[in-house]
Parts: sequence; C-alpha cells; structure tokens
Amino acid sequence: MKTSILFLILLSYGFLHAQQTVNGRVTDRHNNPVFGANVYLSGTYDGTTSAEDGSFEFKTSETGLKTLVISFISFQEFKKSTKVSAMRDLVIVLREDVGALDAVVLSAGTFSAGDNSSVSVLKPLDIVTTAGVAGDFIAALQTLPGTQTVGEDGRLFVRGGTAEETQVFIDGLRVFQPYAASANNLPTRGRYSPFLFDGITFSTGGYSAEYGQALSSVLLLNTINEPDQTETNISIMSVGAGAGHVQKWKESSLSLNASYINLAPYLELIPNNKSAQFEKPYEGLGGEAVFRKQLSSGLLKFYSAYEYSNFEILQPDLNSSNLLRFKLKNGNFYTNTSYKGNLGNGWSVNPGASISHAANDALINDAQLSSEEKAANLKMGAAKRFNSYFKLKFGAEALLKNFSEKYREEEQFNSEFTSTIYAFYTEGDILFSKNFALKAGLRGSYLNLSEDFQVSPRLSLAYKLKQGGQFSLAYGKFLQEPQNLYLKYDHNLNPENATHYIFNYQWSKPGYTFRAETYYKDYEELVKYNTEEPLYNSAFVNSGSGYATGVDIFFRDNKSLKNFEYWLSYSFIDSKRNFRNYPQKVTPDFVADHSASLVMKYWLEDIRSQVGLTYNFSSGRPYENPNTLGFMNEKTGTYNNLSFNWAYLISQQKILYFSVSNLLGSKNIHGYEYADNPGVDGRFAGRAITPPADRFFFIGFFWTISKDKSQNQLDNL
Repeated sequence: MKTSILFLILLSYGFLHAQQTVNGRVTDRHNNPVFGANVYLSGTYDGTTSAEDGSFEFKTSETGLKTLVISFISFQEFKKSTKVSAMRDLVIVLREDVGALDAVVLSAGTFSAGDNSSVSVLKPLDIVTTAGVAGDFIAALQTLPGTQTVGEDGRLFVRGGTAEETQVFIDGLRVFQPYAASANNLPTRGRYSPFLFDGITFSTGGYSAEYGQALSSVLLLNTINEPDQTETNISIMSVGAGAGHVQKWKESSLSLNASYINLAPYLELIPNNKSAQFEKPYEGLGGEAVFRKQLSSGLLKFYSAYEYSNFEILQPDLNSSNLLRFKLKNGNFYTNTSYKGNLGNGWSVNPGASISHAANDALINDAQLSSEEKAANLKMGAAKRFNSYFKLKFGAEALLKNFSEKYREEEQFNSEFTSTIYAFYTEGDILFSKNFALKAGLRGSYLNLSEDFQVSPRLSLAYKLKQGGQFSLAYGKFLQEPQNLYLKYDHNLNPENATHYIFNYQWSKPGYTFRAETYYKDYEELVKYNTEEPLYNSAFVNSGSGYATGVDIFFRDNKSLKNFEYWLSYSFIDSKRNFRNYPQKVTPDFVADHSASLVMKYWLEDIRSQVGLTYNFSSGRPYENPNTLGFMNEKTGTYNNLSFNWAYLISQQKILYFSVSNLLGSKNIHGYEYADNPGVDGRFAGRAITPPADRFFFIGFFWTISKDKSQNQLDNL
C-alpha cells in the first residue's frame, strides 16, 4: 500500500515537473495592450486569452518545436514556431487587418459607385433616377463637383479640361467613340445603357497608372458580373421603345438590350424653337449584349454594342441669308472581350481586347464630308498579392487607330493617318496599416507619329483619422495624343501634357458622405494653330500652355429623413489657357467660375411613387465678341435649370414614369456666335446660342416580367 502511494506521488511530481509555462504580452503597433486575444498552441487544447494589460500565461506539457497562435478581431493572425521552452516573456505585436471594412481608401480625385469602393458617393441607381438626366450616365455625373455644364455640347468637361481630355473605359478597355453623333450646338449623350453596369469609377484627376491618353479624367464602367435572375423588360416611351432580356444559366448568362428612338412624334406635339428646325428628326436604332461565362478559375466576358442614327437639321447661318443645312448618318460598333482569372498563390491575370468602328456621312449645304475611324485596344495585365499589405500590378497595352476623312465641295481634300501607341505600366499598393496607404505607379508610352517616348509617374497617399475622416494626396503626370481634328492635318504633333496635384478630405459614416478637394493642374505642349479653324493650310505647333485650380465640395445625406435623400455639389475654378488660335492666356469659353447642383429624391409610401428634383446652377461663361475691344472679354448670364421626375408603381412590375427638364422655363444662353465678316456698319452680326427647346418632356411605361414577380425597372429609370 505504502509502495503504491509512493509511486503515485512520484508520478504526480514527474507530471508537474514536465509542464512548462508559456507567457508574454500582446500589444498593437502603438504599444497599446490587446485585451481578449486568443492565445494557444496549434494542434492542442492548451491556451488562454490575454488580460486587460495584454499579458497572458498558461501551462503545457508539450515539448519540442510547436506553433504559438495569437488571433483577435480586426488584427492579422500571428504565428510563431519555436521550441516550447523558448516561449517565455514573449512580446507579441499584432498588425491591423487592413482588409477590414473601415480601412483607409485612396480617394483623392475619385468618385466611386457600386462594387468599386467601400465608400460610394454615387450609386448605380442614381444614374437613372436623377431628375433631368433622362437615363444618361454622363448627365448624372454632371451633378458631381469638378464637372462643367456645357449645355450646347453635353459631354464631360472636367476641371478646366476639354471634353476630349476625358476617356471612357468598359471593363478596363478603351472606348474610342463614347458619345452619340450630334450637330453643332446640339447636346449629345452617352451611347451606352446604364442598366448593364454595376460599377462606376469617375476620376476627376490623379487616376491609376493602368490608364492613359487622358489629360483630365477617366470614366471606368464595369459590366455586371452576374445577373440576379432571368427576366424580360419592355419599355414604351414618348420618344421610342425598348426591350431587354436576361437569360441566366448555371455557369453563364446573356443580357440583351435593344432600343429605337424617333423624335418625329414628339416634335409634332412640342416643336423646337427657332434655333434648330429638323427636316428629318433624330432617328436611332441601337443594341447591346453581354455574355458571361464562369470558368474554373475566372470570369470571361464578351460585350458588344451597335448604334445607327440619322437626322437632318436647318440652323441659322450668320454668313448667309439662307439656313445652314446639316444632314448626318452615323454608324458605330464597339466590342470587347475581357477575362479575370486567379492563378493561385496570390497571382491573377486580366487580359482583354476592344475593337471599334465609327463611320459618319455628313452633308453641309452642298459639301460632302465622310469620315471613318477604326481602332483597337489590346491589353495584358497581371497582379501579385504578396500579403494583405502589399499588392503589385503591371501590364502592357497597344492602342491602334486608323482615321480617314474625305471632303468634297468645289475642291476635294482627303486625309488619313495611322496612330500606334505602346504603353507599359506598373503600380504598387502598400497598406502600412488600416490608417495609412500608398499607391505608387509608373507608366511609359511610345507614340509612333511623333516618335516620342515619355514616362509618367503617379503617386497617391491616404491617411485615415478617427470618426470616419481621412486625408488624401495625389500627384501625377499625364499625356495625350492630339485629337483627330489636328492629326488629320499634321501627323507629327507631340502629345499634350498635364500635371495634377490634388489634396482631399473625406468623411463618411452610414448615411452620410462629405468630400472637400482642392487641386492644381499645369498644362504644357497644348496644340495651337494660326487660322480661324484648323485647316489643311494651318500651321500647328505644341506651344500652348495653361492651368486650372479650384475647390470641389460634395455632401450626401440619405439618413436624416425617412424615405428622403439628397446630395449637394459645389465647384469653384480658376482656369486660363493659351491654346487653339488664342492670342493670349484667358479663361476658355467652356469654363464657369462657379457651379452647383442640388439633387433630391423622396419616396411616397402611400401612393407608391418616387419624386425627384434636380437644380443646376453655373455662373456666366466667357465668349468672344468681335464688336468690343479685348479677347474673351464678355460673359453670358447665369445658367439655371430645375428638373422634376415622378415614377409611379402601377403594380409591382409595372411603372409609369414622367419627367420634365427646366421646369421653370429659364431662358438659358450658352454663348454667342458671330459672322465671319462685319456688315456695312462695321459691326459683326451675332446671335445667342440657346437650347433647341426650353423644356423637354418625357413619358414612359416600363414592364418587367420575371419569375419572382418582384423585380421592376425602377433601378433603370
């Protein structure tokens, strides 16, 4: 008996003697204690949690080489492999999990929507429910700060840049003709239907090194990766009709969309004013298709769009007693293929290609003008994520373009050029913590026409403050090949250049977003010519320069009042240029010093309706009056536009929609134009450039057919 007791005592003593102590302290990188962290030996039940001061201690009978694991929410898991006997007085510093939802976001110069950002100032729904934009994503973006309302044009003018300085990309691939065809002083609109896109990034400057050939801005559109269900949409409108169908299979899907627009019935009821008389009202036929295929390691997409339009219009001609006749037929085809694949071990690839073909046949009085552009963008991109703190992406692309034009009147003039641009890019994302991030990139471009190679550095920094605020900085050099209007006469022009400096503050919390941004842009090597308009006998040089500086402010609130949301934008800009045929550096005619927008939307539960109001304001824009001394020394009056829309749910899948632009009928003047030569009194005859109609009315009926009976087209209005 005594022997047994003695044996048990010795056994217990040996067991206790074999146990070892593991201890230490857990902190963050600022030496603050981490309370409640899980601490354990991998593959065992031995462990504990850290105390309030971050300390931990537990005993284990394990010996030899083991792995100690420490984990806590919002921090990266820590692992240390060593001998158990060495796990004494450890000091464990946990690094923040930068993938958490509240991590810093590089936001200087960029507005994001949909799937592109954790902080979205504009949602895809906003593109089509904003009063006055008529479903045009370009018009919706003009309610954001940094853009200019140029009513006689309709394209995106950003921070003192011309419309040609903004480029559009679909699924990362260049769109060469993003706007519908139009006539002089008649606004155009974007070609593409917004309901095919669920991600939009609008960069007003300082954009990624992945994209080039844009001096001011890029607009990135991402098609939907996976539709929700199979459905059919039918639209009957006061200006035409449309139909769409989405077919979803197990590992693939197809979206089709077609539309027919004819303004003839509308103009019979509501004629234009005297600034434009349609001999043949605008008629357009278009269609889009997106096919998606989910492969074992990635997603393959095919996107195609085609549009045909024609119209004939008579406009006042200050150089003749007769009206100017303008007739246009336009055909545009665009297609792209893209793939996003995961190769494993942190590697991913993103190859793609886009092809476009645009043809215009115009008749200007007795002169015939026809042009054709064939273009392609070939791209190969790859990325490597080394860890949650560092990601590197790189790639190369080629931009190919052939442009030809034929002009026939009393004489015949033909022009043609082929442009090839090769580029490479590399860019690293470094997240030092959840509060501090850096993006550094480099883009190199070779342009065959000018035989010029240029390197463009890009840099962005962001630092996150407490309570939802953060500061961002961005710097970048950007270049762009001159537009076709110049290259068709002079093939040897150098690329134009711009340098951006941006400082941004952004604050957000659920339901609220505030942004304030200041910037400076420096332009060099802008194209100048010595005639009234670019002509075959003009002398072109890259001696132009300019600058743009200003402040943009944005605030959005969709929480303060139930069923009500609004956003407010304001921009101030100071911009001067010496380019085109300008004799000196002045503010160009597309820049207004002050611009503001207020967008409001309210859902009326009792009558199943959404109503919206949009107010756009801008101060006067400069224009050249040859009857007064100086250059660009006159300004238009202010621009005011209050628009209204109303969507009524007849039933869950049937919607009646009504909208009117410029509800108050403000007499807006976009500018003035003058005759080429003075009259007998020595003065130049002139006229105001006004909208073709004071108001535009729209009525539509939209019907969705789907299996679940709940989907409707409210998102597409």
